[in-house]
Amino acid sequence: MRIGELAERAGVSTRALRYYEEQLLLSPERTSGGHRVYPETAVDRVKIIQQLYTAGLGSRLIADLLPAIEARSMGPELLDRLSDEHARIEARAAELRTAGRRLAVLIGLAADPDTAACRTSLDPGSE
Repeated sequence: MRIGELAERAGVSTRALRYYEEQLLLSPERTSGGHRVYPETAVDRVKIIQQLYTAGLGSRLIADLLPAIEARSMGPELLDRLSDEHARIEARAAELRTAGRRLAVLIGLAADPDTAACRTSLDPGSE
């Protein structure tokens, strides 16, 4: 299938597909005229790539993961890398939850301002 059809079926832009190719995540065949031609399996591969990006993984790790996913076998080094990424994402999620709580305090202050004193912290429960 051609790049436009793959983009439509996988729900991504042709630009994204070209980027995946640059990152060595996708390897199309070429016609004699230089047009990209993708196998049917490319649709599922692109969807997996999208899910891995959405999970917060970078191109290098995704490039290492794809063969392991296809082989349904992951070595200990790759598993360690995934565990490190998971820990990094969980830490970032905790930071975002804290930021969300602080914004909620700020919204509360804006909705019901207390002119008597200026808060010294936006952490919930502190004054």
